[in-house]
Amino acid sequence: MSTSQSLDRIDKHILHILQREGRISVVDLAKRVNLSKTPCLTRVRRLETNGYIIGYQARINPSKIKLDYLVYVQVKLENTSSQTLKKFNIAAKAVPDIMSCHMLSGGYDYLLKIRTRNMASYRTLLGDVIAELPGVLQTASFPVMEEIKDTAMLTIDGT
Repeated sequence: MSTSQSLDRIDKHILHILQREGRISVVDLAKRVNLSKTPCLTRVRRLETNGYIIGYQARINPSKIKLDYLVYVQVKLENTSSQTLKKFNIAAKAVPDIMSCHMLSGGYDYLLKIRTRNMASYRTLLGDVIAELPGVLQTASFPVMEEIKDTAMLTIDGT
């Protein structure tokens, strides 16, 4: 399979299972997709090599580590020159409290997802870090009152 080649039914089934059960053993995965262990492992390695699987991670309960405060922040830059965008991107990637950073089209240039301990720690982060990122002109904060759904699961056709 090359990166341009489409996935077959078994590849899609493997991806479907792995994104929900990342710790499943190869033996159990092979049983679930009706393959023996070696061909199943070969497919998983190929999916990793070709960039379909980009990593494995544990999902941590934010409340258990006292990162209950979730806020989305819209960021408007002074300008959107390639140099300003590049500088902002590099700086945003280096801020551990920024969980995700997405470039937008429209009234604002970026949307950040941020987790902190509380409003006070967010306020400090906003004033001392976010506002000081390269090119930041304006921000708008949207504190989350209740998180209804948060998933990284992708819908894979045919699974």
